[in-house]
Amino acid sequence: MTRVALFVDTQNVYYTVRDAFGKHFDYGAFYRRAGANREVVAAFCYATDKGDSKQRGFQNALRHIGFEVKLKPFIQRADGSAKGDWDVGITLDAIEYAERADVIVLVSGDGDFDLLAEKIRRVHGKRVEVYGVAALTAASLMRAASEFVPIEGELLLS
Repeated sequence: MTRVALFVDTQNVYYTVRDAFGKHFDYGAFYRRAGANREVVAAFCYATDKGDSKQRGFQNALRHIGFEVKLKPFIQRADGSAKGDWDVGITLDAIEYAERADVIVLVSGDGDFDLLAEKIRRVHGKRVEVYGVAALTAASLMRAASEFVPIEGELLLS
């Protein structure tokens, strides 16, 4: 059976789906689709943590689906900007799991991940599937993927 590892850039998918469709991403539908007829060897959601109860409920729902939730504290800077980027953490985990999985699935539109997708395909010889909002996903990331799957239809909550 094909082994798959799932990596979800939670902040990216939240904002791109909201901005493009005014809806939310359906994590359960995604997990079922990406894991269909495959062995899910790892499933991670990466997010920032503000510590509020609504967010904790969301994190628990992700865990119930089958995701391990990795959290960084939400940092609000004095100038009003925020920090909570998971790019390095996602990259390190994806490279580690490229040796254990046949397919790496990344949910993000962030063009910074194009190098990661290329490396996993070229160096590790693995398939890389990228799920993202088509209009808001970097063209370089779509090109670097073995397959780009647009987030639409069944992957959206009404």
